Amino acid sequence: MDLKELENGVNPEIHWYYQSKKVPLFKYFKKLSKAQGKPLTVIDFGSGSGFFAIELFKAFPDAIKEVLLVDIGYTDEELATTKNDSIRKLRYIPEGVTDSVVVMMDVLEHIEDDYAIMQDIRNRLGENAHYFITVPAFMSLWSGHDVFLGHYRRYTLPTLRKLLDTKDCAIQSHYYIYGWIFPLVWLIRRIKGGGAEEQTPESSDMKPAAPPINFLLKNINIFEMNFRKLNKLCGVTCVSEGRIK
Repeated sequence: MDLKELENGVNPEIHWYYQSKKVPLFKYFKKLSKAQGKPLTVIDFGSGSGFFAIELFKAFPDAIKEVLLVDIGYTDEELATTKNDSIRKLRYIPEGVTDSVVVMMDVLEHIEDDYAIMQDIRNRLGENAHYFITVPAFMSLWSGHDVFLGHYRRYTLPTLRKLLDTKDCAIQSHYYIYGWIFPLVWLIRRIKGGGAEEQTPESSDMKPAAPPINFLLKNINIFEMNFRKLNKLCGVTCVSEGRIK
């Protein structure tokens, strides 16, 4: 989770976006852990608050060996206080971690050289590594929200495939989510005006919603996740699931 979004008072424990976005991650991990038949190490790369990995640990404690929250922004005190915990904070992925799944929730768009970082992750991991990645979709949705959060780009399924479908990664599933709200988001950002080159930093679009609206958005989006793998057309977010060779 991007820590800047907390500045707007967003509570991921109840906010419709985060509560629905964790659904495909949970579905993927449940299927993966069942196939593996042994506990996995969850590596939350660019973890920020660590919301998604911590939620995963709460939901599947017996299927997770440990959780590594990896973010260069962690302080020495944070590293020290979690050193012996089941959920540890680190600045870098340790060398040679085996039986793992790397979770990258809206991280790659913050990195100028996304290809180099994927290679570095692969080089650090040991055998039997997997990944779950989300990134914002379509440059046509670019706005001051992206500038504020420090994004370099938005993706499409083809551009994400080009990044991942190499000798280092084997894509297993590739799809869009938040397809039904795509037209609304596109329209709002066009009304605000300007293309990518004209946008200036403003603030995050992620804000608390009134309880009835939050309830409606959460449940509609959770329902959409049942059909997520069929959506190859459009959405606010790209998702890729697969194996790191």
